[in-house]
Amino acid sequence: MNPSTHLLIGWLVANSVPINRRERLAVTLAAVSPDIDGIGYIAERLTADSPNRLWWFTDYHHLLHNLLFGVIVAVVCFSMVGPGPGRRWGIAALGFLNFHLHLLCDLAGSRGPDGYQWPIPYFSPFTDWEWTWSGQWALNAWPNVAITIGALACTFYLAWKRGYSPLEMVSKKADLKLVETLRTRFPHPPG
Repeated sequence: MNPSTHLLIGWLVANSVPINRRERLAVTLAAVSPDIDGIGYIAERLTADSPNRLWWFTDYHHLLHNLLFGVIVAVVCFSMVGPGPGRRWGIAALGFLNFHLHLLCDLAGSRGPDGYQWPIPYFSPFTDWEWTWSGQWALNAWPNVAITIGALACTFYLAWKRGYSPLEMVSKKADLKLVETLRTRFPHPPG
């Protein structure tokens, strides 16, 4: 799936329980963390016409889609939370859940235009076994579009209702403006 869809789904999961802004950030970023290796796409595109082309995206994308990296993500989530061991474990569990939702979404809907299915190397580096599903739909297929639209609608609704959106992660001012715009366009019903 598209990283923006992973982000929206991650933010919705982060809003399934009452947690603070920093905890929402940790849990939401856990949902997109497996795609950090996608940064190799930039190097690959910049060297496309070079005789020494770097195949960093082609060769390494999905490298971090494994259980070991999922545990690292959970540890980072655990460490980003304030005092209270129970709370830390809960945030770590939500981060671990979001990481696995990312893998599940990729397993379901990340087939390339050439028919290539991105395998999930779940137990890497301990084994070469890769997880695939023969029913994987294309990255631009209607289910992915429907999931993205649904996640976006839920995100806008929660932003309208709660007074914050995923924009809080990058700009408090932009976040307030979005919420204000939503509430102006769709005012709370009287009473």
